[in-house]
Amino acid sequence: MKPATVTAIALGLLAAGCATPSDTSDPLLEMFNGVPAARADQIAAGLNRHPLGSAANPVRVNMPEGQRAYLSRLRCADARAPQFQRIGSMGVGPYGQIVDAYDVRCTGPTPASSTLHLDMYHPTHVETHAPPGFTIVP
Repeated sequence: MKPATVTAIALGLLAAGCATPSDTSDPLLEMFNGVPAARADQIAAGLNRHPLGSAANPVRVNMPEGQRAYLSRLRCADARAPQFQRIGSMGVGPYGQIVDAYDVRCTGPTPASSTLHLDMYHPTHVETHAPPGFTIVP
């Protein structure tokens, strides 16, 4: 089969399966629209018994840019910014969305290395708290 034919078939299948913006039953569309703020706040209230940034209480951010912005605002015990690298997706978290994990490292002071979990499907939330062992700048 010619590449143009394969492309046309694939595009047709995609178009047939695409949800319209008003179709809220599409899980992918719901994921990218984020968790409704009121629902997320209710869930967050029950997660506070777990450390912020843990798998049981991931940091709420907005998309990959929000992940990087949040991590860039963290400070180690010596007030220097940590180095961070994405580990990967860790599956569905407590908000019902995919959670990413980051390796966060401080050179010298504690914490030397931490794994922080971030849920990037919270378009209206800006986290102002830091995980244990870190501080955060505005």
